[in-house]
Amino acid sequence: MSDTLRTAIIGAGAITQVAHLPVLRKLKGVELCAVCDTDLPKARSIADRFGIKDAFDDIEEVLRYEELDAIVICTPNHLHEAHVLAALSAGLHVLVEKPLAVNTASAQRILRAAEKKDRVVMVGMNHRYRADVQLVRSFVQTGELGEVESVRGSWHVFRPSRAMLGWRTKRDLSGGGAMLDLGLSILDLALWLAGNPTPTRVSATLDRPGRERATEQAGSAFVVCEGGASLFVDVTWHHLGEGERFGVGLRGSKGTASINPLTVWKELNGMPVDVAPTGSGAREHSFTASYRAEWAHFLASIRGEVAPPRLQDHLTLHRIVDAIYRSADDGRDVQL
Repeated sequence: MSDTLRTAIIGAGAITQVAHLPVLRKLKGVELCAVCDTDLPKARSIADRFGIKDAFDDIEEVLRYEELDAIVICTPNHLHEAHVLAALSAGLHVLVEKPLAVNTASAQRILRAAEKKDRVVMVGMNHRYRADVQLVRSFVQTGELGEVESVRGSWHVFRPSRAMLGWRTKRDLSGGGAMLDLGLSILDLALWLAGNPTPTRVSATLDRPGRERATEQAGSAFVVCEGGASLFVDVTWHHLGEGERFGVGLRGSKGTASINPLTVWKELNGMPVDVAPTGSGAREHSFTASYRAEWAHFLASIRGEVAPPRLQDHLTLHRIVDAIYRSADDGRDVQL
């Protein structure tokens, strides 16, 4: 690979426009050669707006006509597997928006294909790259908070129209609703911050409309791991309150921490003290900064400077999510 990574984006939806393209237009070492979307006029409009050379409406055309090093997949969930496999067959590195797949079986097929290719396949879990998340993880890794005993997280948003959700309301296209859309990120943070304990048991409840193919609007899940650590996640697409709510709390044997707002509490001289570092706020919004850091990790992984995030983590995540849906369907705990 040359010093410049030649890449294309597949899918021209919101995450492409508000996250990836604003970062890529300022990122050194990346040349964005093409954007592809089934809505070709939309793809062309975005290409013109961001100074991208080509626009296509079929991934096969992108792979046929562009000389690329990597591809970014931002398509609906049910297309992720086919698009990742096509990119790997073309010898490309892959950055795919979460989720990796729609279920465990699909994730396993992607992992098997990735193992056969000497290419980086990275899932865009941008929340791992938030500055507050990175700081809390450093406290965990140095042992300052002791053994992680529980992690609790929630993500509540309000989307007033079903039209805003589109394909996400159809289970065969999305693989799941609010739990997969929002809960997957919380579960990933919980497992990652806790040091990737092995999940053993799942209990869940989901709020679904009375239609067979519909996805859940909200849900809660409780995961027990080997060694006794527990994870809890609560999510909704129909939050009635002041603004979006996102937060994670961690309890360890020697202290606690929270994300959004950032706190790190330890006992000092017999009293609880918030030891989180303080300072001037970052000039860049945490959302944009997380995507910029995610891209930096992707580039460094391709160059062999750092190890990519473990793709195996996503197989674990999908096993948990599949168990969440089984638990909610059957009204019982599910053993993993």
